[in-house]
Amino acid sequence: MNSPEDAVTELGSAESHQAHPQHGYTSNKEAYLRRLKRIEGQVRGIARMVDDDKYCIDILTQVAAVTKALHALSLGLVEEHIGHCVVGAASEPDPELRAEAIDFKVREATDAIGRLLR
Repeated sequence: MNSPEDAVTELGSAESHQAHPQHGYTSNKEAYLRRLKRIEGQVRGIARMVDDDKYCIDILTQVAAVTKALHALSLGLVEEHIGHCVVGAASEPDPELRAEAIDFKVREATDAIGRLLR
């Protein structure tokens, strides 16, 4: 019989090996891509500012704007993970595996949040 860890690992590997996995952000994918393109444009603008020898405080202001935009995007993805992946783990039919699956997905979110705060 498989252990709860094996089931969680199988769940994770099954998700990562699907041709087009359904993630929490999938329904908002286009909005995320638009936001990322806007952020990409802001970063290019910062590079131009440096290249054009703009005032350092003006550059720092733009860096702060990009940082805030990335944080907002990150929080949206964390929310999507909790709302989709953690809730999905809670629907595991096997009660023994359910707790392990939930713990695994919550730990993933906690680790991701920790990386964002560093």
